[in-house]
Amino acid sequence: MLDSGNHLITRVRSNSVAYHPAPVKSSRNRKRGRPRKYGKKVRLVDLFRSATKIHHIPSPVYAEKSVTLKVRQMKLYWRPSGVLVNFVLVDHPRRGRIMLMSTDLDLELSEIIRLYGLRFKIEFGFKQASQVIGAFDYHFWMMDMTPQRRWAGNQYLHKKSEKYRNKVRERMHAYHVHLFVGVVAQGLMQYLSVCHTELVWRTFGSWLRTIRQGIPPSERIVAMALRNCLPYFLVDNAQTCNLAKFIIENQDPDRADNLGNAA
Repeated sequence: MLDSGNHLITRVRSNSVAYHPAPVKSSRNRKRGRPRKYGKKVRLVDLFRSATKIHHIPSPVYAEKSVTLKVRQMKLYWRPSGVLVNFVLVDHPRRGRIMLMSTDLDLELSEIIRLYGLRFKIEFGFKQASQVIGAFDYHFWMMDMTPQRRWAGNQYLHKKSEKYRNKVRERMHAYHVHLFVGVVAQGLMQYLSVCHTELVWRTFGSWLRTIRQGIPPSERIVAMALRNCLPYFLVDNAQTCNLAKFIIENQDPDRADNLGNAA
């Protein structure tokens, strides 16, 4: 990943260690062989008590206001990557301490903290795509695939015929199309949540203990609203809308309660 020009911003465990750059020796005292890369080892958690300069910056995450962070940074070697990385130690007045790492040495401290703060939203987006949209629930079986025992490993496709390999490519293409359609559907649901918030809350047809008016609902709430509005959409547009015609012609009536309601 790093070799292809990408960078990593992640959280570091409390027991992680890093290394100072090895001191550069003069050519007169240098021994044969490759010069040392790693110098003194340091426990990252000890840097909170070090004399490293403390930066006071306003919190760039979660729309916090009047919150000042105490931030330390130090560029050290991280063995798994083998390169110099920027370690950022954040002391939040209410949330406690956290240690971050960035392989991009040019990023500002506030930008590193802000980008890491987006991780929760990204992970929640994947969760919604999986559990609400079903974007990862693809099961496209290939009847002609050669049976294999469990844990047998990958198949040797280069030993198969061109017809067999083309069928495998078709299945892989089906996986990708299914995933892309799910991502598009999730984006449309997020659009409805943000741009038609009040309409979604009025039509989602269920009960929540706390509904905060004006707050965009989740994808699950949007899905419930769309499901409740589907019968009315089919009744009103069965003869004029191509999408309604497509749904009616391709949906299994035995597995769709909404079509029964619309009928």
